[in-house]
Amino acid sequence: MSTTDTSGTTDTSGTTDTSGTTEQQENLGAAGAQLSTAPLDDRAGPPVVGGPTLGVIGWIRWFWRQLTSMRVALILLFMLSLGAVPGSLIPQTAVDEIKAQAFKDAHKTLTPLYEKLQFFDVYSSVWFSAIYILLFVSLIGCIVPRSWQFVGQLRSRPPGAPKRLDRLPASTTWRTAAEPEQVRAAALTLLKGRRFRAHTVGDAIAAEKGYLREAGNLAFHVALIVMLVAFAWGQLFKSEGGKLIVEGDGFSNTLTQYDDFKSGSQFGIDELEPFSFKLDAFDGTYEKNGPQRGTPRTFEAKVSYSQGGADKKAVIRVNEPLKVGDSKVYLIAHGYAPVVTVRDGSGKVVFHGAVPLLPIDNNITSTGAIKVMDGYRDKNGKKEQLGFQAFFVPTFAGKGAGTMFSQFPGLDFPVMALTGFHGDLRVDSGLPQNVYQLDKSKLKQFTDASGNKLAQRLLPGEKMKLPDGAGSITFEKDVKEWASFQISQQPGNGLALAGAIAAIAGLTGSLFIQRRRIWVRAVRGEDGVAVVEMAGLGRSESAKLPEELGDLAVALTADAPPAPDAGPETESQADPEAAPEPAEEPAEDPAPSGEADK
Repeated sequence: MSTTDTSGTTDTSGTTDTSGTTEQQENLGAAGAQLSTAPLDDRAGPPVVGGPTLGVIGWIRWFWRQLTSMRVALILLFMLSLGAVPGSLIPQTAVDEIKAQAFKDAHKTLTPLYEKLQFFDVYSSVWFSAIYILLFVSLIGCIVPRSWQFVGQLRSRPPGAPKRLDRLPASTTWRTAAEPEQVRAAALTLLKGRRFRAHTVGDAIAAEKGYLREAGNLAFHVALIVMLVAFAWGQLFKSEGGKLIVEGDGFSNTLTQYDDFKSGSQFGIDELEPFSFKLDAFDGTYEKNGPQRGTPRTFEAKVSYSQGGADKKAVIRVNEPLKVGDSKVYLIAHGYAPVVTVRDGSGKVVFHGAVPLLPIDNNITSTGAIKVMDGYRDKNGKKEQLGFQAFFVPTFAGKGAGTMFSQFPGLDFPVMALTGFHGDLRVDSGLPQNVYQLDKSKLKQFTDASGNKLAQRLLPGEKMKLPDGAGSITFEKDVKEWASFQISQQPGNGLALAGAIAAIAGLTGSLFIQRRRIWVRAVRGEDGVAVVEMAGLGRSESAKLPEELGDLAVALTADAPPAPDAGPETESQADPEAAPEPAEEPAEDPAPSGEADK
């Protein structure tokens, strides 16, 4: 019994051509067809001389065939990945309008070009949408016909054996004393036991296995469509907003409560999840020693939330959001809110509260503005507004450090520097204004008796007096903490996750499972002894096919043992030249070098 493994090449339809000639393809016939659902390369007929003769319908068919080819789908997927690069490198208006405007102000030359290319709105641009839609159409146009073809293959039976099994990539043959019918029955039982789909066709058994390869390939591409649908669904129906909350304050999930809010074009305000929560406390601890000094160790917000019922307690951590219905509340930032009290010249309190300040470095050196908009009157009784530029450090480095900065993010030595202004804050001008900055166009800075601009560093409990009996501002012995939350609804996340898992599973199956066919032919030879032929054909070249065929052949020999070879005398009569020559006895004295032995 001998096994042969001939070289083969795989064509675009997934079949293996063992010699590359038309004659051998004809010998395989239906046996080598439909190992894949990939579209066939239509090259039948003689070449057309004088250029293409396609009409309008022909060109439409050509364009559709190109669009639905896997090559074009991969090109479009690559273009979609490239198109997402500007969206990652350039600030997007839909994500952060302030940052996008700052980029435009800093790059006056590039901004007009980027605006024409829609680089500030990549994911809603015309060119990105065109790539996205073409990829969607390409995948659907490729998968639908291949799915129907695959279903047809599952309903059909493996094709019969070709005439010349010895021309297949892996084959073996031997003679056996068993009856051909007995061999075929044993082969059918063996192949079905190995989970092959097998049946008898004429004088041979035809079997096939590895359908999960094509099923995995189709599942992978269907999963890509699912992920595209999930992405589109999420963009159309998503909502996302941010809210900064100081300890002790709360939030209700209504549009007016958000600091910033954006949503998809199909999202309705009435679709906001009805719930509320309150920030009870924020706990943040930091490494105090070593090379990782200042690194956060604990970063969690303790909240009480309600969804139309009794309050419930929860802890929100980084990457551990609070889930309320279809909404998720993420903890994204943290800072300090010093408590200050502002009094007018008569000692009346015109402002008291915690003022959130924004961090500008990893040690939470913070800056912001304190605005007194109502209730204040100057020494003449005239209504006026006050503004203070605040600079806060939780751990002051000391006067000898020069510039005021924080050397640790924890509240070890808090200091706040204030600069006072009076006049018009421009909050009633009708123009949007940053709550953390002062519009100084209508403000005048306080000066002391010597004419110097008024600025002072305060420790907790200290007071800065305003000149000419204008009042005072006190840094209370209380520094609260604030946390910034992102509240989002992403309806397509679950669908996208399912598509990603299905894509990985399908790709794994299409890479590691081989579609192959096995044929076993048993016929009686001219001398009356049964001849068994086994051969295998795979969709692609693989070293496992000959191994599997050899294993099947060994298993089949239990019911079809090889017939004993002919004796030496018979072989000598059939071929006299094959008779062995008598061996020469070695000479006692070897001949000298250069002379022939006699």
